[in-house]
This record gives sequence, structure tokens and C-alpha cells, in this order.
Amino acid sequence: MVENNLLYILALQHVAKIGDITAKKLIAHCGSAEAVFKEKKQNLLQIDGIGSVVISDLFSSAHLKAAEKELQFIKDEKIVCHYFTDDAYPEKLKHCIDSPIVLFQVGNINLKQQRIISVVGARKVTTNGIAFCEKLIEQLAVFNPVIVSGFAYGTDITAQKAAIKHNLQTIGCLAHGFNQIYPKTHKKYVADVEKNGGFFTDFWSSDTFDRNNFLKRNRIIAGISQATIVIESAEKGGSLVTADIAGSYNRDVFAVPGRVTDSQSVGCNNLIKHQKAHMLSTPLDVPYILNWQLEEKQKPVVQKQLFVELDDQEKVIYNYLKETEKEQLDIIALRCNLPTFKVASILLNMELKGVVRPLPGKLFEVI
Repeated sequence: MVENNLLYILALQHVAKIGDITAKKLIAHCGSAEAVFKEKKQNLLQIDGIGSVVISDLFSSAHLKAAEKELQFIKDEKIVCHYFTDDAYPEKLKHCIDSPIVLFQVGNINLKQQRIISVVGARKVTTNGIAFCEKLIEQLAVFNPVIVSGFAYGTDITAQKAAIKHNLQTIGCLAHGFNQIYPKTHKKYVADVEKNGGFFTDFWSSDTFDRNNFLKRNRIIAGISQATIVIESAEKGGSLVTADIAGSYNRDVFAVPGRVTDSQSVGCNNLIKHQKAHMLSTPLDVPYILNWQLEEKQKPVVQKQLFVELDDQEKVIYNYLKETEKEQLDIIALRCNLPTFKVASILLNMELKGVVRPLPGKLFEVI
């Protein structure tokens, strides 16, 4: 991005009464952020939805002075800036009405033609929640997804550490500028995250640390992702806000169910009850709902073993396919008296074990 353009973009971002939606409206009308500051006030007031209160502080010299200071910080720290119309700006986020006009990045992030999912949940995550989160990342690793989260305590850092363990790209979306890391105890993970992905934020180094920043940050977590997965949540919590935002963006939401007596399952159970999320009972529900298909180069090379452990449902499907030689997914589900979505995930698991293989036309056969 040209430095002079960035300066005026930052200046516009600094105006307190102008948010991202209004800023985009002004830029669209005037042609650029710089042109906004050089436009006559009476002309700006002709724009639909722009009143005198909104632009009352627009022409203060304080905005350019603050922008110059932040620009110097950006240059000193070698921060990458993505303008909302740039090709490098996250594609899915670009289509969100309230996406940041400029997004700041550090690390080695590559979102081109990637499967991107957000994993969020309780900060005080239970041992069961941790185990499911780790299992989720492990079983999805074959699809090579990008794992997005908020780099917070509990579920967030569990998901991002699991992504690093399985050599997956991971992105932390921060609720503050790059002059700090919160929580401080997570500084030890920064280098690994940057090596395997990086961080996004739309906050400045001068922004004060505020709990409302976390709620604002959540729109980036939801916006850059194809789907948001909630591992655990109490009746109220930031992860539920992220789920609501994802739903407003017409993205898929998944929630892991729990016992009705568990306080950290109330939020997830409510999402499912109110049909705001798919029930996530097994990690392989995710590729089934999102219609992810393994490419040949992604499929593991598996030698058929003499003795492969199959659970009861896998045995039913295996025995049926041995009799029929090959069959369509829907017919397998019908004959084996199992839901189609369940059969899809079972067949994928059996494929990874090397006992069945897919054929064109949603057919499967025993190897």
C-alpha cells in the first residue's frame, strides 16, 4: 500500500464518530480516504446517512498527527497492512459489511484457496473440552485447514497449539495493537504462531486495553472463516457473540453438545436447541457439512492391514459393502439403518484406515 494512502486511511480510522461502515461509504463517494479529507463539508452532508454529528470532528488536525505516529510504529515493526479493497485482504472478510477498512498483520499468513475455520470456546475450558478440541484438530488435519482463534486462555490457545502440533496454519486475532500481547503468559507461543501463520488486528498501538475490544475483535474471527466451531460455552460468553456474528454473515456454525447439568455446555446446547448451530458430535461432521473432499495428494498412503480395528457401526458398513461390492452413500445409510450424515463421517474414517475407498458418483467399495 502506498504510504501516503495509508496515512489518510489511518487518519480516517482515527475519527471517533466514523466507524468502518461509514468510512467505506465516505471513501466510495469521494474515491479515496485522502479525498474525504479534502472534500467540502457541505458536499459530504449530501451523502445518505452522513450527518453533521458524524463529520463534526473530521477536519481536526489531530487525526493526521495521530496517523503519522501510528504509521511510524507500523514501519518500525514491519507490520503488513491490508486495505479492504486490496487483493491480499482476506476474501471472506471483504464481504462483511463491518469489516475493518485496514487490517494489520504480522507473520506468514496465506489465505488464498484455503479452508478456514474458527475454533472458539470457554476460557475456563474443561478437560473434556480440551480433549475434544485436540481430537478435532487432529482429525481435520488431513484436510489442511487454517485454524483461527483469539489467542486467549482455554479453548483458543488449545486450538492454536494443536494446529501447530499438526503443522497447520493458525491465525490469532488480537483485541489490541501489536505493541503488546495479552495474556502475557502466551508470549511464549508468539514465535510458533508467526512461523505457522500469524496475527491479525485492527487496533492501534495507542488504543487503550478494553473488554469491549474483545467483542469487536470477534467479527474478524467470524468474518475470515468459512465456519465457526464453539467447543464449550457458559450461558453467556464471547464465543456466543462470535457464533451470532458468524450466523449474521451466513456462515456455518457448529456447537459441541454437553450434559444439561454442565454449566460450560449451556451455551452450546442453546445454540443447537435454537437451531443456530449444527450439532458437532464427531470431528468428521465438519467436512461432511462443509462438503470438504480430500484431493488425491492429500489422501494418506495406506497399506491394507491384515487386522484393522473397526467399531460396531464400521463393521456393519464393512460387511454390507463386502456383500454388495460397491454402493452409493444414501443406499448404504438406508440399508444399514444409519443417518446419512453419520455414514459419511464413518466412511471417511474407514477410508483413513485403508479399508474402503470412494468412487465417482458417491459410490464406495471395500479395498
